Amino acid sequence: MNRTGTSRRTFVTTAAAATAAAATATVGATPAQASAAAAGATDGPLSVAVLGGGVAGLTAAHELAERGFRVTVYERRALGGKARSMDVPDSARGARRPLPAEHGFRFIPGIYHNLPDTMRRIPFPGNANGVWDNLVAPAEMAFARTGREDLRIPLPWPGHRPAELTLDEIRRALTALLETAGSIPLHETAYFVNRFLVFLTSCDERRNRTWEATPWWEFLRAGRMSYDYQRILAVGLTRNIVATKAEEASTRTVATLLEAFAFNALGRGADGPLDRILDLPTNEAWIDPWVSHLTGLGVEFKVGWTVREMAYDAAGRRISAAVIEDPGGVRRSVTADHYISAMPVEHARRTWGAALRAADPQLARCDRLETDWMTGIQFYLTERAPLLAGHANLIDSPWSLTCIQQAHHWPTRDFPADYGDGSVVDCLSVDVSEWDVPGILYGRTAKQCTRTEVAREVWAQLKAAFNDTGRTVLKDGALHSWFLDPGVDGLGTPNPTNDDQLLIHPVGTFHNRPQAATNVPNFYLAGDYVAVDIDLATMEGANASARQAVNALLDRTASTAARCTVQPLFRAPELESLKRHDRLRYRLGLRNALDVG
Repeated sequence: MNRTGTSRRTFVTTAAAATAAAATATVGATPAQASAAAAGATDGPLSVAVLGGGVAGLTAAHELAERGFRVTVYERRALGGKARSMDVPDSARGARRPLPAEHGFRFIPGIYHNLPDTMRRIPFPGNANGVWDNLVAPAEMAFARTGREDLRIPLPWPGHRPAELTLDEIRRALTALLETAGSIPLHETAYFVNRFLVFLTSCDERRNRTWEATPWWEFLRAGRMSYDYQRILAVGLTRNIVATKAEEASTRTVATLLEAFAFNALGRGADGPLDRILDLPTNEAWIDPWVSHLTGLGVEFKVGWTVREMAYDAAGRRISAAVIEDPGGVRRSVTADHYISAMPVEHARRTWGAALRAADPQLARCDRLETDWMTGIQFYLTERAPLLAGHANLIDSPWSLTCIQQAHHWPTRDFPADYGDGSVVDCLSVDVSEWDVPGILYGRTAKQCTRTEVAREVWAQLKAAFNDTGRTVLKDGALHSWFLDPGVDGLGTPNPTNDDQLLIHPVGTFHNRPQAATNVPNFYLAGDYVAVDIDLATMEGANASARQAVNALLDRTASTAARCTVQPLFRAPELESLKRHDRLRYRLGLRNALDVG
């Protein structure tokens, strides 16, 4: 990807782009419209079918609608995709709302720039900066240890109020800090720092080739190191965060994320604090206002429509229709001038037939992209548990759990007055990243357990991490109910399924990620699997890829509309000379100058 945000494959606004526009504008158009499009004008706006209503699809619709295109979004299940929140069925009593649930808790760090830009452009009553003003910053995070004090880490930021601690909490925090400092030998700490500096000063060629082919576990020499080195620095930054095993995860992907977070913590190139979440359930704070805004811009939404196939006209070298099953199960051929596939990769690639794949080899390479399970479960509590004011990473848990208490961060909501039956005071939202390792309660993997057993096992692992040093913060008697993502089905059977998997990043993934622009002149890709600067399955990546897809469409139609901005990750200017030096060493076949092996 180049730094202007357009794909290397896109046509520029030249005679070539005008020729492409003449060819692509005819799909689903009358001869008169096609002729007008070739001349650079039409009887009406060009139509775009956006296939998928998650963050990528809604972003594409937003950018296109602002530029005058006629947009229809087709979504098989619910707008917002994996980012949405949802209601717990039959949980509301009286005038209260149903208990809020979600696929997984939202996390919008300061390293994001493109998504926050979109959020600022979504109106929200009383907010000068739209839904972006609904972002709040937790005061701390923690590595929750099993059998040891939890390591609590403050997250300072200008104007940020730190978490208030009791004397006992201060004692526990200092104990955890000293325990961790003593458990990772100084020479291992020095080695990790050296490896990070090696990556910081590595040129792009070394990152894209050598480090993309090197597992994070191997890069850190984790197999030779202490248990805490492995759990905190190797596993804690991979399986618990991006659902990829440290032994397989690409060093390029993991270290790029670590680099971005390090600069974010230093206030460099950041949109805001290191950790940000929404101050309401996701749909209330963001998705519903977004859909309302897009509807006002003229976007049409068709929910319950499932894309089955992209019909490819080999003679005309274009998509002739999208074959979509309507809510009644009837297959229809939907035509438009242009098509943006904004579905997750595991669903999108099922719609690409042999002829379409032959037209663009990068589509076939998407078959090599891998997904895995990272799914949320919520526990509703009748007592507020004194955990911490932020996210916790349970790095010793077999199922690689991360969690956060929601009610503390929703200041405009009186949880028992607004949700459920009036007895629930908090929601403990947990992400389960490891589904193939035996648990501590039943000795079975999560996939081998029933839904009820999964809930009991996760609860047991939470208690093992939080109730382990002389106090009970999670009480069985305070557990009101739980809700597991409905996208997971068939648990406890030989063939469990997950409708909402997560793209993972084993070595080599970077080279199989496609560009937003395809070789088919009226077909584009958007989603967190598309090649973008952040190189991670994130909402930011989904947003940036949609912007790239829209830019490619604008180029191919010779549009005079302003291109979408696509902001890359921050690059520290003081490191560029060191990277240039490393580029010379790389081309000479030498190691990075700081690499001690």
